Amino acid sequence: MYEARLQSFAAPAAPSLGTERLRLLRAELERRGLDGFLIPRADAHQNEYVPPCDERLAWLTGFTGSAGVALVLREAAALVVDGRYTLQAAQQIDTASFTVVPLAETTPERWLEQNLAAGAHLGYDPWLITVDGLDKLRRAATNAGATLVAVDSNPVDAVWADRPAAPLGAVTLRDPALAGETTEGKLARIRAALAEQKLDALVLSDPHAVAWTFNIRGADVSFTPLPLAWAIVPREGRPSLFIDGRKLSNTVRDALAGVAEILEPALLEKGVELIAAGGAVIRLDQATAPALLAARIEAAGGTVSSGASPVALMQAAKNAAELAGMRAAHKRDGAVLARFLCWFDQEAPKGHLTEIDAVAALETFRRETGALKDVSFPTIAGAGPNAALPHYRVTEATNRRIGMDELFLIDSGAQYEDGTTDVTRTVAVGTPSPEMRDRFTRVLKGHIAIARAVFPVGTSGAQLDPFARQFLWSAGLDFDHGTGHGVGAYLSVHEGPARISKVGTVPLAAGMVLSNEPGYYKTGAFGVRLENLEIIREANPPEGAERKLFAFETLTLAPFDRRVLDLALLTGEERAWLDAYHARVRAEIGPLVDGPTRAWLDAATAPL
Repeated sequence: MYEARLQSFAAPAAPSLGTERLRLLRAELERRGLDGFLIPRADAHQNEYVPPCDERLAWLTGFTGSAGVALVLREAAALVVDGRYTLQAAQQIDTASFTVVPLAETTPERWLEQNLAAGAHLGYDPWLITVDGLDKLRRAATNAGATLVAVDSNPVDAVWADRPAAPLGAVTLRDPALAGETTEGKLARIRAALAEQKLDALVLSDPHAVAWTFNIRGADVSFTPLPLAWAIVPREGRPSLFIDGRKLSNTVRDALAGVAEILEPALLEKGVELIAAGGAVIRLDQATAPALLAARIEAAGGTVSSGASPVALMQAAKNAAELAGMRAAHKRDGAVLARFLCWFDQEAPKGHLTEIDAVAALETFRRETGALKDVSFPTIAGAGPNAALPHYRVTEATNRRIGMDELFLIDSGAQYEDGTTDVTRTVAVGTPSPEMRDRFTRVLKGHIAIARAVFPVGTSGAQLDPFARQFLWSAGLDFDHGTGHGVGAYLSVHEGPARISKVGTVPLAAGMVLSNEPGYYKTGAFGVRLENLEIIREANPPEGAERKLFAFETLTLAPFDRRVLDLALLTGEERAWLDAYHARVRAEIGPLVDGPTRAWLDAATAPL
């Protein structure tokens, strides 16, 4: 019915493969004189999405989640995962060879303390662990009486016979009209930040920061237009960009050569050593920089300043051109969502649709815009009890037919050259139960509370987070994920450093784009999540205001399913907000859709 899908729904490899691969790895560790090895789900940049050549954890264990670490010793092996993945891990791995360890019960470090033998040699890849991570690992080894060994090459790679090659995605230059600021201007701001913090240089280990700084995009990983690259920006002098030259056309190379020295990644270690040799103070991003670089800096006589990269806040606060692009992308995406929701309303009650059908349809509609570069993350499409799994990803093995009188949750996003989208809607098929209506309405009330919030400059996401939870809390309910995350401008759909969550301590700033996505999940029954993206903007101060205020501007344009509302729970102000939002959706999206979709949209956005 639809074109080739943009994502694979195949089930993971058989767990039995993990047993043989574990045997091969242990033989390689014995050959190297190691008693154990740490295998994190990570690449050298700590990316959320990693290229196939860096999926070592998935190759070894069969576990395909986005976070986890395997701990392999001579007589024991564990896979430590957080609460999102305990069930998935148990289904995907050979539990006779690996023990699934919930992170809430035992950290990797604690497990090592309990299982490492005194005198053991534990290996780790210094490219795949951060400085902070190494400090924790070192304490665990010391407490166990063991010794840490940094390997020169990863032993997993030595036994991974058909390991894919490193990606060579072509690098493109960002359209100046979409970037809104030249590379020279960004470098000047970075240098000013280095001077203010008394730093001699900054290592950009996060490819998102490299892409933003040099106004480039790439194609090295799925879902995010990243060029895997590094950079060193000195406080004085010319920056160096370390990137595989095979990714650069002559036009791109010439443009980049005008602002930086272009070097191969193999020269990165030498580059940091040369700067450090004079006793320089060099900032490493504590969230992404590998421990190996810190060791090289210190060995060369430099000083490591471990902290947040100053680029993170600059990148998060979008300029006027970036925000204009985001608005255009969301308007285009809103028309797609209206088409999809109209189609879904017609087809789902017929009883033949599956979760995969819904994902394929939505991705096809996005592709037919002619502007889609990729989806921004694997689409979450959960029917009935599957919607109660916040990070559910449908496969051929779990694919469920969408039934009557249940809720369907779809969380999806797109990468367009002018912006990144992320939107979640929960819709009814048939007649929702009173409990479904109650929970849906409480989630929507929390969503509206965030959207309507006005708050003083300096407010953090943790201070706003209770706004989204209050109506669930009053009924003895809650949700376990954050309320909102940052979103990039044709970059990562999960962008730091700010977020709306119980632990979101970074002050919010004008120009940041954050998601607003409270939810509720009843295990084995149904789930609700309602998500829009919001721009932080300056608010018009009321008379007598003593402080500068911020407010949110909603980017996402898609109807909420009024059929699942318990109208008795909505206040007059909440009804007015919903009617105004729906009127805006109708006015902005209506002219962009076909006749049948327009008729559906008019009905879906009619005043309450």
